[in-house]
Amino acid sequence: MNLQLHNRKPLKVYRKALRNDSTLEEKMLWKALRNGQLGGKKFRRQHSISNYIVDFYCASEKLVIELDGQQHFIPGGQEADFVRDEYLRSQNFKVLRFENWQVRQDVNLVVEAIRQAIFD
Repeated sequence: MNLQLHNRKPLKVYRKALRNDSTLEEKMLWKALRNGQLGGKKFRRQHSISNYIVDFYCASEKLVIELDGQQHFIPGGQEADFVRDEYLRSQNFKVLRFENWQVRQDVNLVVEAIRQAIFD
C-alpha cells in the first residue's frame, strides 16, 4: 500500500501539465511568491497532497493556497472544494482560498493576506 502523501508519482504528469498551462492569475501570484520573496518562505506550484493537486503549497507552514476560477462556481464545484478543504484540514493543513478576480484586482492585497496568515 502506498502511504506517500506528497507528490505521488501517478499525478506527476498532471502536476507538470498544470504548471505548464498556468492561468494568468497563477502566474501573477507565483511571481510574488517564488524565490522566497515572502519572508524567505519557499512555495511550490501545483503540488499534490494525497490525490489532490493544490495551486500553491508552503511546506514549512503546511499552507495550501487555492485560486478559484469559474469552474469552482458551477454545480458541484463548491461541494468538491468543501470536501477537498475538509480533507486537507483534517491532515493539519491550513487552506486559503482566493478568487481569480482578487488576484487580478490587486495581487499585493492577496500577498498581504498570505503574509498575515503566516506571520501573525
